Amino acid sequence: MRRSANNPKLIMNINRRSPISEGYRNVRTNIQFSSWKHKLQVMAVTSTQAGEGKTTTISNLAVSYAQEGKRVLLIDADLRHPSVQDIFHLTNSTGLSNILAYQCSADEVIRVTDIDHLSIITAGPIPPNPTELLSSGRLHEIVESWKGDYDIILIDTSPIMAVADGIIVASICDGVILVVQAGKVKQEYIQKSKERLEHVKAHIIGVVINKKKLNKSESNQYNYYSHRE
Repeated sequence: MRRSANNPKLIMNINRRSPISEGYRNVRTNIQFSSWKHKLQVMAVTSTQAGEGKTTTISNLAVSYAQEGKRVLLIDADLRHPSVQDIFHLTNSTGLSNILAYQCSADEVIRVTDIDHLSIITAGPIPPNPTELLSSGRLHEIVESWKGDYDIILIDTSPIMAVADGIIVASICDGVILVVQAGKVKQEYIQKSKERLEHVKAHIIGVVINKKKLNKSESNQYNYYSHRE
């Protein structure tokens, strides 16, 4: 059954002509230009700490790709504080944690919304051992199996500085986007997040600066995307 995705946070779905939506399209375009050297089919979106807007960013990015006609799978791999289900008005009784624990198949938890081409796997019940589940190798195995069914796979992760979960997920992805809330995070923490990602050889493709205060000349922009080779 399709569920309504008319959430104010999903600006890409409710107002495609807004300046904010244009910002997300700019992020998508920059990702596409950055993929000429590296195939970017599986991407993680993370942040240094909680509350920086990573889930809102990845959800709108997923909608942006779907509106382009891409077959998109959005996975909530933040097994400690999942929130994708709230944005898309989905139940979270079963999800990724069940798949990782071999309690059900992927077909049983893939959800659809009223957005064409977009499928979602919520995080599922919060497990007692999220790091162990994510590092077991099962996630990499099932993501590889989904590559033939989807053009783009986007994975929401736990913040980098909080626990090791985000690093584990990033290590199996083709690229990682770091969301940073302007004025909230110390520069040294951002640098440590970058170093942790590089330590596992994660490919950082860019940074999205969220909630940046704009002057009048920047009023048509919402996200600033910093490309990194």
